[in-house]
Amino acid sequence: MRWATERVARALAAARSVAGAYGLRTDEARVLHDGANVVIDLSPAPVVARVATLTSLLRPDPARPFGREVELARALAAAGAAVVPPSDLLPPRPHRRDGTVVSFWTRVETRPVAPSPREAGEALLRLHEVLAELPVPPDAIPLDTPLDDLTAFVTRGREWGVPADRLARLDERLAGLRPRLAGAVRQLHGDPHPGNLLATPDGWLWGDLEDSCTGPLAWDLACLRSTRRLDGRAAVDAFPGAPSDEQLAPWLELRRLHAGVWGVVIDGDRTEYATEARARLDAVLAD
Repeated sequence: MRWATERVARALAAARSVAGAYGLRTDEARVLHDGANVVIDLSPAPVVARVATLTSLLRPDPARPFGREVELARALAAAGAAVVPPSDLLPPRPHRRDGTVVSFWTRVETRPVAPSPREAGEALLRLHEVLAELPVPPDAIPLDTPLDDLTAFVTRGREWGVPADRLARLDERLAGLRPRLAGAVRQLHGDPHPGNLLATPDGWLWGDLEDSCTGPLAWDLACLRSTRRLDGRAAVDAFPGAPSDEQLAPWLELRRLHAGVWGVVIDGDRTEYATEARARLDAVLAD
C-alpha cells in the first residue's frame, strides 16, 4: 500500500501546483476518491481535480481521454445537458505537471441520495437527447475506448499476474465480439452507471466522461444494464423501445470484459484485493 499512498500524494501535489499557478487557494484540499484516477476537492477553491494515475497503465497518453472528456462536457453543458462542467477558473483542457495529467471541474453540491432505476434511466435518456444532436468527429473510431483498453491489456496483462492462456482467451473473445458491435454511431457517455450520476439541489448531473467515445447507443445502455447498484434492467426500460437483454448481448459481454480488466488494473497494488480481481476476470473469461 506504500506505493498507493505515494501515488495519491503525487496526484495531490500536481493538482495543487497547477491550481496555484492560476492563483487558486487549495490549502484545504482533500482526496475524494482513489481509483483509476485520484479525485481531489481543491477547497477553498470551488474546483475538483481529476488526476490520471492508474489510468496511464492502459492508456499511454491520458491527456487524450482527458481532453476528449473536457471537450464533450463543454459541448454538453453549452447545449443545456445536465452534466458537471469543466471549471472556468482555469483553461478548460488537460494540464501536465511533473509527468502527471490533471483536469479541473466545477465543484457541485451533492446529496447522499442514490437514483431509483427509473431516475437513472430517464437521466440517461435526457442526456442522449442532447448527445444525439452533437456531431460525430470525422476521425472517430467507434468504441475505441473499451476496445483499445482491452487490446492493451492483452499485451500487458502478464504484469498483473494474468496467465498467458487467459490473455489468449481474452484476445479470442475480443476478436469474436468485434463484428457483432455494429450499429448507428453517435456520441456516448461511455460509462453511465449510477455512481457517475450525482444528486444535486438542481437535479441529477452526469459526471466522469473520461470513457466517452462514439458508437451505438447499445454500449451506454449495456453499461447501465450491467450495474449492481440498482435494477439495471428496470433502468434501461425507461428508454422508449428499450432493447432486450438478448439484443444487448454483445455489448453486455464487452462491458463484462472491460470491467473485469479494469478491476485487475485498479486493484493491482492492493494485495488484499488483487487475487479476487483476477478471479473475477477468470470468471468472465470462463462464461
